[in-house]
Amino acid sequence: MLIATERLVLRRFRASDAAVLAAYRSDPEVARYQSWDAPFPLERAELAVRNFAAGSPDQAGHFQYAIELAAEPALIGDVYVRLHDNLKQAEIGFTLAPAYQRRGYATEAVSAVLDRLFRLQGLHKVTGECDARNGPSAALFERLGFVREGFLRQQTFIKGEWTDDLIYGLLAGEWLRD
Repeated sequence: MLIATERLVLRRFRASDAAVLAAYRSDPEVARYQSWDAPFPLERAELAVRNFAAGSPDQAGHFQYAIELAAEPALIGDVYVRLHDNLKQAEIGFTLAPAYQRRGYATEAVSAVLDRLFRLQGLHKVTGECDARNGPSAALFERLGFVREGFLRQQTFIKGEWTDDLIYGLLAGEWLRD
């Protein structure tokens, strides 16, 4: 376990998570605004889980937190962090299985990761980016205090179309104010 909240455990991925990862990433609505296509084959999930497990949340590079329910060990999603080489900035992203959306789990998980990044690791800034059509992700960033710093028109070519991107930023001083 890396982080515990009232309802969740954020931990390193394990090999046994591959089937659940493949299942929620195979949902067309989950994959809609993400870089992968649905279906997400089990073999690809197994490779992804191995790569996730090899990362470190304290070293520059990519790390994926597995989100698990505390009451019943069940993988429900993940939080992605790319820690910059300077160890003072990061990018964050999140994915939640549809059955667990709209219950506050994503807010709780991302908030816990932000707390770790700012309070424990001493980061200066965390950014996030989402497809401009992804209202729930944009709302989550804003609910957590991120400031919309940009609207990039036709920024990303994904799944056969150009999409607009929203850029969000959160400074340590804004997060630590409370």
